[in-house]
Amino acid sequence: MNNLEIKHNKLTAKEFIYLWESVWSDAPTKEQIELALTHSIYVVSVYDRGKVAAMARMIGDMGLCYYIKDVVVHPDYQKQGIGRGLINELLDFIKSNGISGTQIFVELCAMPDKIPFYEKFGFSANEAQRLRIMLPVE
Repeated sequence: MNNLEIKHNKLTAKEFIYLWESVWSDAPTKEQIELALTHSIYVVSVYDRGKVAAMARMIGDMGLCYYIKDVVVHPDYQKQGIGRGLINELLDFIKSNGISGTQIFVELCAMPDKIPFYEKFGFSANEAQRLRIMLPVE
């Protein structure tokens, strides 16, 4: 990732919101993000001269399964290999922390136009359907 700086587990909620809103709309609340970051297994962020340019985080149980979440590269930094670097960082973390001689289930959700990107790492779609509910908390 050239002259960019990579940080591990240092992403702030403010930086998360900035990146989220650079690609999508209406980020989750600061409180939700802080809690999510606290409970993430691993967070990788990329900085250009001190300003966040990309992020990815991973959740899971550290034994059987990992789930890659929130892979976001700011539009100004896309198509420069940063996303590839983020995924490699996450996969290297799993390889370094997994139990030797086992296989670990790694999953993610991708928009259809991003599937070819993830297939380059060995990810493949299966017949399972993603189900979701946005559950209001009172």
